[in-house]
Amino acid sequence: MARKPESEERKTVGINKETVTNTVSTDFPDNYPDADESWDKDWFAENLRIEFHQNDQFEAQFSLIGVDASIANAFRRILISEIPTLAIETVFVNNNTGVIQDEVLAHRLGLIPFTGGKEGIRNFMTWWHKPAEGEDTYSTTYDHNTIQLRLQVKCEHNPDAAPGETDSRKLYHNAHIYAKDIVFEPVGKQEKYFSGDDVIRPTNPDILIAKLRPGQVIDLEMHMHKGVGSDHSKFSPVATASYRLMPVIKILQPILGDDAKKFQECFMPGTIKLEKVTKKTAKEDPQYAGHEGETMAVVDNAMYDTVSREVLRHEEFEGKVKLGRKRDHFIYSIESTGQWDSDELFLESVRTMKKKVQKLQTQVENMVYTYSG
Repeated sequence: MARKPESEERKTVGINKETVTNTVSTDFPDNYPDADESWDKDWFAENLRIEFHQNDQFEAQFSLIGVDASIANAFRRILISEIPTLAIETVFVNNNTGVIQDEVLAHRLGLIPFTGGKEGIRNFMTWWHKPAEGEDTYSTTYDHNTIQLRLQVKCEHNPDAAPGETDSRKLYHNAHIYAKDIVFEPVGKQEKYFSGDDVIRPTNPDILIAKLRPGQVIDLEMHMHKGVGSDHSKFSPVATASYRLMPVIKILQPILGDDAKKFQECFMPGTIKLEKVTKKTAKEDPQYAGHEGETMAVVDNAMYDTVSREVLRHEEFEGKVKLGRKRDHFIYSIESTGQWDSDELFLESVRTMKKKVQKLQTQVENMVYTYSG
């Protein structure tokens, strides 16, 4: 028996005034009579869909349709913690006479996202290993696992400042230290991968690092390494990676006139639109018969809804609207920190998931072979 897709009613989470119903997935064998709900690869491939709503370099929003919540959440967790990036790991403080303590300054530097040539970051750069106890600090440092940066600034009076000037940025040189003041120092083969437009640089050059006053100095050397978010959040390639279920809004009875305007105000802008009842509408739906020319509420784009349930507070809408969420329709929002383009991140999470599944498959096969032998 070929698997049939779940009915819309069965895969919709019910959003009621005080309760949430139908939250548990039921698409598994023997849950419904005369229904084969066993997982099928061909059925999955046919019903899986990805629809982009926004695709910018640093931010993407798309719908992932036709998967279970466990799969959708696995992608989210991979996005946050398993896709590698470069970040400042070690800070050597030669001199710091500013007001920010060494450890706080090092922490701020570690959280600055950097970017550079994609080929170099992803394929040339490899994992760095901490030196064993007693080994020299640089014993495991090579051009293919360490990016060297320097921040060397001194605050001085600006002799050309206007009399009575109060803006410290005009009164002094280097009063504000920004991410753009960090200098990349290539070594070995790094020049091949990180030069010109591909040079290692902060994704946002205007991130404020510290404020100095005349005579204060910051002189640092920094080592940047490859890592993943599960080690430290500074390695996470996303500022945010989240999803929500697609809202469902069903108008069961006509909502007309002033009620239609009030109904529209219960939802986020763009969710509900107001239209005139036409003869065609009245012919297709007998409930609108005799209301030609009146204003009616119509669902425009349910994706904009936040499912606040505001509409359920009003007696005049009782029994006229039904709210829900599609259990297999996930609206993803991904905001990249800059090393990866936002749409690339999801594709990389899929590749990572595939590798994890292949490892698990090998382990299961070995386990079966061991026990059967």
